[in-house]
Amino acid sequence: MDEFLNAALGFPAVIFGAALVVVVCFWLLVLAGAADQHSFDSDLDPGTVGFGGVPVTVSVSLLVVIAWFGSLTGTVLLHQVTATGALRAVLAVAVLAGSLFLAWGTVRLLAHLFRRYFPAEPPPSRKDFVGRVCTVRTGSVSASFGQAEVASADGSTAVVQVRQAPRAPRLAEPHAEELLVSGSTGLLYAYDEEGEFFWVSPFDAALDPGPKAKPGGLPENMNG
Repeated sequence: MDEFLNAALGFPAVIFGAALVVVVCFWLLVLAGAADQHSFDSDLDPGTVGFGGVPVTVSVSLLVVIAWFGSLTGTVLLHQVTATGALRAVLAVAVLAGSLFLAWGTVRLLAHLFRRYFPAEPPPSRKDFVGRVCTVRTGSVSASFGQAEVASADGSTAVVQVRQAPRAPRLAEPHAEELLVSGSTGLLYAYDEEGEFFWVSPFDAALDPGPKAKPGGLPENMNG
């Protein structure tokens, strides 16, 4: 037991031991719902080191665990060597480098084998807003100007450029409810990639195809 503790607290195992404590604490937070296992996917690109296709937190956790185990084993063996001074320091650094190389190679192999279980999610696209209801934020919307606020699937909001298609001459004086002014509700029905804006049309909640209530207070599809 003393030999294990001496090795765990010795260089270089102590470095990976500290990292292992951080990894364990992170996964405890994930289990408690206080952290997300994909927290660092947008900040780091594991593909640059050969870990592409696997969440960053998973690959880094495996890297730390394997490096710690390798350095612990190397430190135990190093304690059996009678070398001292500069030679011992060189051997310790070699154990550190060897542990990192072993961990990198192992995690890269595992990532290649198991990346199929971590399907890549398509990046968010502006086209995801098509079909969503928005709220006009400018004084009015025309064929050349307009902005609206729309909510995405995750609940966040964004201000997007919107345009309303010009009307036929006979409808040059549209009804008031057909105008899109500040506070009006519109429906984003198409996206113009060249102009980078959405085509919007007036939206009336009464036209929503969802179940409608009858005078009795029950939706039509619930009445026998």
